[in-house]
Amino acid sequence: MGRLAQTDGLTEIQRDILATVRDFVDKEIIPVATELEHKDEYPTAIVEGMKQLGLFGLTIPEEFGGLGESLLTYALVVEEIARGWMSVSGIVNTHFIVAHMINAHGTQEQKEYFLPRMAAGEIRGAFSMSEPGLGSDVAAISTKGVRDGDEYVLNGQKMWLTNGGTSTLVAVLCKTDEGGSSPYKNMTTFLIEKTPGFGPNPAVPGLTVPGKIEKMGYKGVDTTELVLQDVRIPADRVLGGVPGKGFYQMMDGVEVGRVNVAARGCGVARRAFELGISYAQQRSTFGKKICEHQAIQFKLAEMATKVEAAHQMMVMAARKKDSGQRNDLEAGMAKYLASEYCKEVVEDSFRIHGGYGFSKEYEIERLYREAPMLLIGEGTAEIQKMIVGRRLLEEYRLAD
Repeated sequence: MGRLAQTDGLTEIQRDILATVRDFVDKEIIPVATELEHKDEYPTAIVEGMKQLGLFGLTIPEEFGGLGESLLTYALVVEEIARGWMSVSGIVNTHFIVAHMINAHGTQEQKEYFLPRMAAGEIRGAFSMSEPGLGSDVAAISTKGVRDGDEYVLNGQKMWLTNGGTSTLVAVLCKTDEGGSSPYKNMTTFLIEKTPGFGPNPAVPGLTVPGKIEKMGYKGVDTTELVLQDVRIPADRVLGGVPGKGFYQMMDGVEVGRVNVAARGCGVARRAFELGISYAQQRSTFGKKICEHQAIQFKLAEMATKVEAAHQMMVMAARKKDSGQRNDLEAGMAKYLASEYCKEVVEDSFRIHGGYGFSKEYEIERLYREAPMLLIGEGTAEIQKMIVGRRLLEEYRLAD
């Protein structure tokens, strides 16, 4: 392992976890990732291996059967996994967000019921906020939940669910009109248990997962829609037990998700750099290795600097959240920087590969199609800049 993307101040336990995950990635993910990705095949064996390592319970408290690790540990694990195959990191990301939301906002009964089985990987979570006409405007949500006695009746259509088919628990944001005039107090998160699979769900009448959305990259992991037609959910499956708090719960989940996406960008960029610097030492032109050409050395220097900068920004954002401080500024910066730098590093590695980068036989071809997803996942670059800009104006506001 080279000297890039090292993290100071880790405990021995954290270093052991990362070493174990790195070994797993090198032996179990990288050798099969490109083949599975080209087939758009769900990585069942890899997921089973992660369950055995306890990765689905990495941040779940020990009292609920998890490892009780920090967001920083999780982000560094995600960076290693994404270095092997970004789709695998997506499988654990939405699970992690839902587990975080339940642990931070759920009732004691919800924690005791869900978290032990989530830690074991028996229940796997999906996160459902977006809709076909929604985009970044969460206030325009139209999927609705109406109270009917001890139940809510849900109707609407959700979009872009990672793990939508394979998950068994979905945290779904709905409009409930129970919080007054503010649209942000009229949203509620519902915890819906379902069986895995596509089509009408046998465990939840009225709930349908139509099928996988075909994507340019980010294959293997299933991305789906979710259709709800008169779906009845018990009122005790409102996250936290009180309606009207869904927007704030989801934003908390997205905040930690942005650190995750930053970590994914770091992992993909690091792998692209590894591939580029390796190929540059193998390929010869004009009588010498291409790594001896000054133009290639400049490119490698720029790539390495971006890998290092993104990693350190991601680590800072994770540590800020772990300290209990507000981290939307740092998370927005980290997600923006890591995703943009990832795109640039991958493209530079692609250029170093020349014509071979366009061949499906070379791993960089897969990374070239995966990197664009990070530009839009957990909020576009424009959304990150808007968040960062607003927070900077709060921090540096002139006195009246």
